[in-house]
Amino acid sequence: MKTFSARPADIEKSWVVIDAEGVVLGRLASIVAMRLRGKHKPSFTPHMDMGDNVIIINADKVQLTGKKRHENFYWHTGYPGGIKERTKEQILEGPYPERVVFQAVKRMLPGNRLSRKQLTNLRIYAGSEHPHEAQSPEVVDVKSRNSKNTRVAK
Repeated sequence: MKTFSARPADIEKSWVVIDAEGVVLGRLASIVAMRLRGKHKPSFTPHMDMGDNVIIINADKVQLTGKKRHENFYWHTGYPGGIKERTKEQILEGPYPERVVFQAVKRMLPGNRLSRKQLTNLRIYAGSEHPHEAQSPEVVDVKSRNSKNTRVAK
């Protein structure tokens, strides 16, 4: 039996939409990263972009457990003394709350050229509307997969 290696003609990409409202961030990011890489498909080939196009809606309503909401994101501007920090709570309440979800998914992918290409198949929206209805995406219900995927507000 020969090992199967997918070719570009063998790859079939689909569109999926995931509602992030009430879903724990890390669990959402791991499921999305798996979908982007194509690891959910039986014909997964590590060196090919086999993943689906993923649309995440309600990214501003994602949940964080423990004290993670008050932890910082750090980045550097490239200038001396240019380290910056913002808490995840500040980013979620700011004008671009989808950046928290994007960073979580990006950090779950390997750091190579293929991962950067796979990230172009990810679309994140803060609200419940998205402009990709023409692609007729299928809905993936992350909440019902496991009871730990959701967090009830206390």
